[in-house]
Formats: sequence, C-alpha cells, structure tokens
Amino acid sequence: MAEQGLRELYIDELRDLYNAENQLLKALPKMAKASSSEELGDGFNEHLEQTKGHVQRLEQIFDMLEESPKGKKCTGMEGLVKEGSEIMEEDFEGSVMDAALIGAAQRVEHYEIAAYGTVRAFAETLGETDHISLLEATLQEEKETDEKLTELASQINQEAQSVDEEAEETEESEASERKTGPQKVRPRRVA
Repeated sequence: MAEQGLRELYIDELRDLYNAENQLLKALPKMAKASSSEELGDGFNEHLEQTKGHVQRLEQIFDMLEESPKGKKCTGMEGLVKEGSEIMEEDFEGSVMDAALIGAAQRVEHYEIAAYGTVRAFAETLGETDHISLLEATLQEEKETDEKLTELASQINQEAQSVDEEAEETEESEASERKTGPQKVRPRRVA
C-alpha cells in the first residue's frame, strides 16, 4: 500500500472538520435551550448560523478538490458534544448552568481553533490559495466566538458566585437555628 501524503491528510482532516461542524448543528440548539441567560442563548443561536456557513465553506473546498466531504467521524467532537450533553443533565440551574455551558462551548471552540489552524497551514503548504481565505474566515469566527464566550463568562460567573454565596448564607443560618433552636421571646417582669 502506498504511503499517503500531505494532500490525503489534508482531505482527511477536512472531512473530520465537516463531521464536527455537522455534529454542532445538532448540539447548539440544545445548548441554547438549556441556557437561562438570554444573551447566552442568543449567542448559541448566532453561532448556529455561523456554523451553517462553516459547513458551506467546507463544501466549497470539497467541490474545488472534487472530493466528497463524507466518510469520516470526528470522535473528538463526539466526545465534546457528549460532555456538553452530560452537563445539561446535571442539577445545575440558572447562572450556574450557564457557566457550565460556557465551559463546554469554549472547549469546543478551542478544539475547532486548533483544527482550523492545522488545515489552514496544510492548505498553505499545499498551495491551495483558494482554500486559505475560506479557512481563515472560519478560523476568525471561531476565535471571535471564543472571545464572546469569555466576556459572557466574566458576568455569568459572577452571578453564579452570588448564587453560591446566598446558598451558603442560608445554610449557615439554618445550621445555627438547628443548634440553638428557635429563639424564644421571654416576657419581661414588671417590678
């Protein structure tokens, strides 16, 4: 069997990305629905629309290569999507769930940033100049999404921390009441 070259690796990686993006098309609506923050939900829906564009760009590249985009399963994205699904099944609520969703989404973005950076470098080495701008556009959108998630996280993490502090205060108050019992008011003696 002949050794496969960089071009075959490039096509293989593009197929992996194509499958990854299609997995995200199914996962993002679920993440939007699970978020309590309207801004976060809108962000997931916006990225869903971007992801549709990412799929279209990859299809353009496959057309130029005269190759099929199908035939590869992205197990890395499959694992990340599964982790995100598990998070949504947890008992987290409100801003704590939103913070968990952001963490899951950023892991996905970092995976995609690495993958698109790799295929962009392959395209450059292979002289596929028509592909570079398409891959670069998607890479920039992935980076921008990650930055938006970081900005949202700073606000949402603060809200989640406030929820923790309020719960802690309530627990301390209830524990104190259990130890001493409810405070009884004693009548004052009049002399």
